[in-house]
Amino acid sequence: MTISGWLQIGLILGLAALTARPLGLYMARVFSGERTFLTPALGPIERLFYRLAGVSPEREQGWLAYTLAMLAFSAAGFASLYAILRLQAFLPLNPQGFDNVPPDLAFNTAISFLTNTNWQAYGGETTMSHFSQMAGLAVHNFLSAATGIALALAVTRAFSRASAISLGNFWVDMTRATLYVLLPISLLLALALLATGAPQTLAGSVEATTLEGAKQTIALGPMASQEAIKQLGTNGGGFFNANSAHPFENPGALANLLQIWSMLAVSLGLLIMFGRMVGSERQGWAFFKVVGVLLVAGVAVVYWAESAGNPLLTQFGLDPANGNMEGKELRFGVALSSLFAAVTTGLSCGAVNAMHDSLTPLGGLVPMFLIQLGEVLPGGVGSGLYGLVVFAILSVFVAGLMVGRTPEFLGKKIESREIKLAMLAVLILPLAILGFSAVAAVLPAALSSLANSGPHGLSEILYAYTSSAGNNGSAFAGLSANTPWWNITTALAMALGRFGYVVPVMAIAGSIAAKKKAAVSAGTFPTDGGLFVGLVVGVILIVGGLQFFPALALGPIVEHVLMLAGKTF
Repeated sequence: MTISGWLQIGLILGLAALTARPLGLYMARVFSGERTFLTPALGPIERLFYRLAGVSPEREQGWLAYTLAMLAFSAAGFASLYAILRLQAFLPLNPQGFDNVPPDLAFNTAISFLTNTNWQAYGGETTMSHFSQMAGLAVHNFLSAATGIALALAVTRAFSRASAISLGNFWVDMTRATLYVLLPISLLLALALLATGAPQTLAGSVEATTLEGAKQTIALGPMASQEAIKQLGTNGGGFFNANSAHPFENPGALANLLQIWSMLAVSLGLLIMFGRMVGSERQGWAFFKVVGVLLVAGVAVVYWAESAGNPLLTQFGLDPANGNMEGKELRFGVALSSLFAAVTTGLSCGAVNAMHDSLTPLGGLVPMFLIQLGEVLPGGVGSGLYGLVVFAILSVFVAGLMVGRTPEFLGKKIESREIKLAMLAVLILPLAILGFSAVAAVLPAALSSLANSGPHGLSEILYAYTSSAGNNGSAFAGLSANTPWWNITTALAMALGRFGYVVPVMAIAGSIAAKKKAAVSAGTFPTDGGLFVGLVVGVILIVGGLQFFPALALGPIVEHVLMLAGKTF
């Protein structure tokens, strides 16, 4: 590890931290219905959408109606995207002449982009037409992110209101998230990426002559615009199969900085928005500290592991001074590759600028474990916030057991109904990850897709279902996932990870909103101080460790021991 590497990491994380508060305060104004500097331009468009859709912005919904609206919208989004992919050959803007996407792959991709996972079992430049990329995938990059923000808003209002039966209006929240947050920032970001060298064109490809005199076809397309919302909405779906390791998607150091910042920006801002909307900005900063402690620790471990190099390669005479550079871009090096890997998995983004399959065993363990912790570091846009609220509820419950007092969070009593629903949500991830992994580890149809045997092969299986159920979308590069088994089972894991988690969370929000706020007393456990931050960090680590350590011990931990002993499979 070098001082230069740490300075680069500190610069990008510091930039994300600096923009969190202004963006969070701006979003608090937007979602509270207050006037902002964009209201004169976007207000008439917003009201037009409501008139066309027959939506009354003043009419709010209870938790069940809000959830059903989200599910209905998601079902319609799935059907439309599946149809686009299956009819791709007959639709416009297909200069490459691509055929229709096969049924199982279209099913997987539609679920993937619907759930903000963006798991890609295909090569974008060889499978998807420009129409599919723009009207299908990029549109859902906006809508899935806006849906996550809307759900986080409903949970936020549950704690900001007392004796309430409504949590807002799903259609209004989603519209404002798209119009006032995602669209303007992604437009500016797309222009910035375009300036750094990312292409933005409707051309299909160009032919180049290599230094050897051979002809090479280079894919082109509307990349800058898709790259912007891919990162800002923590989607992660790349135009190219190589994702942000491709020089067109990620042209250089400045583009890499913008991409890491944009992954963090909205999710961190939502933490501050939560604090402002519940009447305690300190509470938002407490969540920010939880995220910061675990994310920085994750970055440090990955950077340390990758900087140490691979002893198996050192024994063959490779100089370990530059660390483990296998699968990494020389343009970014070990430091920024390690930062990108930890950030994209601490979030639910899934974009990569290096191949996770080529990380050292411990370097690969950390991104996998960050997803398994529930992707709350800071998690996807919206989903990370309501995931943190679930862990906060479990933390105050543990604190209440210690002192024999009914737990409270932000003045709302946490009772058995909320704890049962919180545990139901938390158990969804291990059910989907470990359940599907156990079957895949013994099923020939699944094992035939692995590039490796032994513990690394198990890591590939675990990472695939971890990434799917965690709605992350990144992958170990050694798994050939475009088969009926993997397409169908990872799609089911994605759906469970999104909807199986959020339905009990919305039920918690409905229950919390209906309660009165208790007055602060001498016995109230403060949830905006260092003790609470430490408690939440501990609960997140303990829950994640108890659920996944045995499986990790058989995969990356065993592989690390074998590597140190000079052995490999």
